[in-house]
Amino acid sequence: MDDFWANALGSLAPTVLVGLIFWFVMRAIIRADRTERKVYAQIEAEERAKLGLDARDAPVG
Repeated sequence: MDDFWANALGSLAPTVLVGLIFWFVMRAIIRADRTERKVYAQIEAEERAKLGLDARDAPVG
């Protein structure tokens, strides 16, 4: 019976590890995208303020 549980854990370990790696990579990509969008919006707002434009004057799209 000890052999059964060792084999069961051994066969599940690679799947779990690949799943965790995938989760960490996707999490990092999503966080980076969110941060990039936030910084881009901040820079764009600063540039609009320099030009004296209001947020309502923003082009659609």
